[in-house]
Amino acid sequence: MHMNITADKTGAAHSATATAIDVRDLRKTFRGPHGATVTAVDGIDLTIGAGEVVAFLGPNGAGKTTTIDMILGLTTPASGTIRVFDRTPEQAAREGRVAAVMQSGGLLPDFTVEETVRIIAATFGATDEIQDVMGRADIAGIAGRKVSKCSGGEQQRLKFALALLPDPDLIVLDEPTAGMDVESRRAFWSTMRADAGQGRTVLFATHYLEEADDFADRIVMVAGGRVVADGTTAEIRAQASGRVVSAVLTAEEIERVRTAVPEITDIDIRGGRAFFASGDSDTVARYLFTATDAHDVEIAAQNLEDAFVALTHPSEDKEILR
Repeated sequence: MHMNITADKTGAAHSATATAIDVRDLRKTFRGPHGATVTAVDGIDLTIGAGEVVAFLGPNGAGKTTTIDMILGLTTPASGTIRVFDRTPEQAAREGRVAAVMQSGGLLPDFTVEETVRIIAATFGATDEIQDVMGRADIAGIAGRKVSKCSGGEQQRLKFALALLPDPDLIVLDEPTAGMDVESRRAFWSTMRADAGQGRTVLFATHYLEEADDFADRIVMVAGGRVVADGTTAEIRAQASGRVVSAVLTAEEIERVRTAVPEITDIDIRGGRAFFASGDSDTVARYLFTATDAHDVEIAAQNLEDAFVALTHPSEDKEILR
């Protein structure tokens, strides 16, 4: 049964370390169609501190899954270094410092939920923790249900319970709340937040942008095998997309603003309002107030989805935002 990357902690130190993950110039290539070399990861640098909750975002093919596999020791990098609690990924896994909840596979359908937990708990000598982890993963109410009869969200919660059994210092989650309803997702992240508050590090890949916004301390965006943004949600929104200044004004005034304010990066006209995107909203607003008859002026930050699209759009000149 292969559902989490863990191992017995016998003799292993379990104390917190300042740096949980340290990745340097990580690269990975694959042999593609017709023998062509495909670069999946192209020089990623990443440092994650103990106790951080970090969201790993990127479009399909960005390299995030390959990077996670290398951090877990499931795939060997072509070059670069990975240290997990100052160990190799394989050493960290053997010591039980790392657990992973993957999106698919890893459960035997003919076992019940509780039987599955008991089997893995016995492997780790953690039978006293069975009820605790089932409660924390919110699966106590389905203990007697066969795995094959569980929904996708319930199976994800079961995998989470299994990952908690060795009491790992780092949990890596691949789309952890896929298939969960809104209430279950919030309960799941409440548990993860509590764990992080006790020093556990969490790295999760998700396609729910609002989930990253609500629950991550930090967001790392990848595109084309590289890190293109690394910071808090507010920092990424501000640096990638700036703010939008909107106002009601005439077509002639819109053209005058376009010419006079080079800081404007985009203009959209909807419902009689002009929306000016800019990294310098103060300059745009000042011009509107002093040089036009604009009224109903509003300034708003772009949302995370806008930043995601802007940052992960292919660009040769894109720089890392920190």
